[in-house]
Amino acid sequence: MKILYLTDQTFLHGGVEKVLSQKANYLAEVFGYEVTIVTYRQQGNNPIYPFSDQIQCIDLGVNYEIAKSYFHADNFKKIRHHFSSLKRVLKEVKPDVIISCSYGPDFYFLPFLDTQIPKIKEFHSSRYFYASAPKPFKTKLLQQLTLVAEKKYDALVVLNESERQFYNNKNINVIPNPAEISGVRADLTSKKILAAGRISPVKNFGDLIDAFARIANDDTEWELHFFGEDYIGTQATLEKKITEYGLQTQIKFMGIAPDLKVKMQDYSIYAMTSESECFPMVLLEALSLGMPVISYDAPTGPQHILINNEDSFLVPYKNLDIFTEKLREMIQTDSLRQQMAAKGRENVQRFGIEIVMQQWTNLFISLINK
Repeated sequence: MKILYLTDQTFLHGGVEKVLSQKANYLAEVFGYEVTIVTYRQQGNNPIYPFSDQIQCIDLGVNYEIAKSYFHADNFKKIRHHFSSLKRVLKEVKPDVIISCSYGPDFYFLPFLDTQIPKIKEFHSSRYFYASAPKPFKTKLLQQLTLVAEKKYDALVVLNESERQFYNNKNINVIPNPAEISGVRADLTSKKILAAGRISPVKNFGDLIDAFARIANDDTEWELHFFGEDYIGTQATLEKKITEYGLQTQIKFMGIAPDLKVKMQDYSIYAMTSESECFPMVLLEALSLGMPVISYDAPTGPQHILINNEDSFLVPYKNLDIFTEKLREMIQTDSLRQQMAAKGRENVQRFGIEIVMQQWTNLFISLINK
């Protein structure tokens, strides 16, 4: 079977890039499929997560200016080159199925290229707020175009059951991200709490800082560490809050980790206070390492990964009082962390890559047979 993935790039840190490497490598090395990765703005960079030598990587060299809208004149004039380059690659590779991973102009025109090839659009973010927030006219128009385009795909894939209602297609499939499961364990004796992700407003790290500040004096050996890249100056705002609390020695920003899972082994609690999360890979990584989790029940993903009071505390959305109470309980009770760690490693097995990739293969076969 020939599988072709489309995405914008593979050189930046991110959940889409990481899970793409996991899935593509498994399809190539375990199932023996011919896998091709097609990008359009790789710009000569190496993939941040390694791909198997059995995988062919092709870049179309469109190189949109990402600081501008795709519909800006400087980018819009490049769409024709994007269309013709992708059409040529499809003719050369002759894939049996195509999976679109990212949002770009190709999302809109891909269904109209070589209509005999089944095409799948996979979505990695939540549409919870996308569907409900008030929007200006231009945004509404773009959303309508999006709904029209996604209806043209042979199948859509979303990451959890709650997202299904927000999409427009007769063939919507729920396939979660896979977990990397190994024998490595987190250090549950460590007095360190970890949070990770782009340092941006949607991660709502301010609530986590507020919760930690309420309990910081209970045991001053405990620390809270953030891993991730700053976005639009959010880190400076959070650092100001930390300084106001006088917690500069206990709350630290650690920058980007080339391999977060390696860093995670030195922590005993994972904490999440996001505004929204569709299916956060970092929760799978924490559970697989045997690290107990405390998280807001943010729309829509954590509830589909975590099992409250077994491997985690899943706290009512944005209830800072309960979050603080449960974080204190987790910090103070060594046996609780040990019990949750054991359950986490057990519960995460349902997201094993062999299970997830069999779901993908079943979808491929069903579309090809049609």
